Amino acid sequence: MMTAYNAENFKGTLLLDEPMSKHTSWRIGGSADQFYTPADVDDLAQFISQLAADENLMFLGLGSNLLVRDKGIRGTVISLVGSLSDIEVLEENCLRVGAGTSCAKLARFCHRNNLIGGEFFAGIPGLLGGALAMNAGAFGGETWLRVKSVTTINKRGQIFNRSHDDYEISYRSVKGQYQEWFVGADLQFEFGDGEAAAKRVKKLLEHRAITQPTGLPSCGSVFKNPPDDYAARLIESCGLKAYAIGGAVISEKHANFIINTGSAKASDVEALIQLVQLSVKKQHGIELQTEVKIIGDAGNESL
Repeated sequence: MMTAYNAENFKGTLLLDEPMSKHTSWRIGGSADQFYTPADVDDLAQFISQLAADENLMFLGLGSNLLVRDKGIRGTVISLVGSLSDIEVLEENCLRVGAGTSCAKLARFCHRNNLIGGEFFAGIPGLLGGALAMNAGAFGGETWLRVKSVTTINKRGQIFNRSHDDYEISYRSVKGQYQEWFVGADLQFEFGDGEAAAKRVKKLLEHRAITQPTGLPSCGSVFKNPPDDYAARLIESCGLKAYAIGGAVISEKHANFIINTGSAKASDVEALIQLVQLSVKKQHGIELQTEVKIIGDAGNESL
């Protein structure tokens, strides 16, 4: 049930019954009860503090690793798109970056300031908040290898500074404080040739465009790579390339991508995910774990 309050007390933008299909890279998903874009961290803290204690709360970036079920989200979505996107240079080679900063923007900032080690951020199609939440990576790099500390907010609107050691980090997994969400991070890089780094990134992105179905509605990689293997290889070996359920189809170019051909429902994608998991388990004895988060009426999580 939505919380009643006076919207004039807040500086951000509130939308009711907002279709999540507008905010996910798959372009599918039902509506969220409340959808709030804060003006800044203080506004975010004030807004969250007035929500009911049992309100379902979810933080959203670009929706690039998210499947929202067709019945939508009962609760409040906090969108960081266009918010909390400042980058501040601290001492030497350390940056303070807002969780609403796009990973592509962060990579460009590093290049322009002759900081290296952040090139991989150019390959992450999301915001820093999402990258922190799942230890996103690309081109051999991972987000938490660059984290010195993070700033978080809880359901009471309280702000905390947490160290790297407060979290258990592994491949595409971050375990830490319960019901706290990232609003920023201090990231460490090295000095180097930013122009040369930008050229390396350009070549990597060009290769990605050849080998992956970029430009089509997808979430990127659906499954985590199992140890010493690749999810795409396992899926392809099961003969599932181009296999479709409804409007969702496994990409012919890269088997770890599921494409919305234009008419897909979230239920089509979820059914295809389950089919892949069952097929790979039956043929190879490997249980593929999803990289994408699946949320909705069955239970909300934080991104």
